[in-house]
Amino acid sequence: MTDRPGARLTAKGEATRRRIVEGAAAEIRARGAAATTLDDVRARTATSKSQIFHYFPGGKEELLYAVAAREADLVLEDQEPHLSDLSTWAAWEDWRDAVVRRYEQQGVNCPLGVLITELGRTTPAAQAVTGKLIDQWQTALRTGIRRMQDNGEIDPRLDTDRAAAALIAAVQGGVAILMATGRITHLEAALDTSLESLRPTAPKSPRPSARPAPTPGHGAGER
Repeated sequence: MTDRPGARLTAKGEATRRRIVEGAAAEIRARGAAATTLDDVRARTATSKSQIFHYFPGGKEELLYAVAAREADLVLEDQEPHLSDLSTWAAWEDWRDAVVRRYEQQGVNCPLGVLITELGRTTPAAQAVTGKLIDQWQTALRTGIRRMQDNGEIDPRLDTDRAAAALIAAVQGGVAILMATGRITHLEAALDTSLESLRPTAPKSPRPSARPAPTPGHGAGER
């Protein structure tokens, strides 16, 4: 079986393509997307230019798309095994810690964000990568919330789609501030507050009356 563009790759072809993508990702982390050239990738991966164009006929743009897709997969992989087993509050806390740890280690440089910017945030390629990531992430969080509802740990009336979307928005907002300031505290606060909002709250005690109730024989109308 040969590796033709559009054909299913052999195991060897898959390995070569993966090596090119991973090599390109390493070059982008070291140099940035704009400064990385196909020659840089070829040298790092010990492949020929013809091999690169064999697997990525569209050249650098198509390779960047593949790297962005791989970086998007890593966003979710780095949250495992917690993301797939959000069935207890302890699991949710472990997931929270994994998310914070990932972005704390990443710091102000986000390879996926750089790649999406390079591709153009409004282009179909960039939107496809981002859309797939958000959909998969939201599905996993929604599944976890539903498990907690089934366990009686979260109010069954809660809209799981909106709650999952809010969690992702909390993460992305915190990450945006991290990238702008280098501070992880906003991401931690956003996640902690979002998780706390999922927990059922105890019924509030009636507020005490501002004025004591009138005693018998001393009603408001009596003098």
